Parts: sequence; C-alpha cells; structure tokens
Amino acid sequence: VPAGSFTIDRTGQIVTSTLPHSFQTALLLAIGRQVLAAFRSAERAEMRLGELVIHYPKLKLVACEERGGAFVLLTPQMGYARVQ
Repeated sequence: VPAGSFTIDRTGQIVTSTLPHSFQTALLLAIGRQVLAAFRSAERAEMRLGELVIHYPKLKLVACEERGGAFVLLTPQMGYARVQ
C-alpha cells in the first residue's frame, strides 16, 4: 500500500506529489476530484470542513482544504485489534 501525499489545486490539477511513480496519476486525480467535491459540497451546505478523514481497510486518507484546493495524505492502515 503506498504512502505519501499530494496537493491538488482548485482546478483539479496535481501540483506536488511524494507518492511513488508507480501510483497512477489518473488515480490521484480521481481521489483529488472527490476530495474537492466533498469540500465544495460542505461549503454549499454552509458546513465548512477543515479536514476530511477516511479509513479504508488498508489505507487512511486525510485531506485538508487549502484555498480552494487540498492537501491529501495517504498512509497504510494497520488492522484494528479486536476488543473481547
């Protein structure tokens, strides 16, 4: 599972990325578009988001709004310990 970050501007273009080159640009753009859509939707609903956190089974996504664009951090997600 890749680890790194990228910045996407308000027009949906990738500005910087620390993810491996093997991580497809098309996937970064798709993630970025969805992150920007979430921030814009919240703003239209007058519920401004400062941070968006999504936990997938193997990946954690943390996104922060930045002047209409976003900074997105992707990190491997460790399994949860079961409580007994």
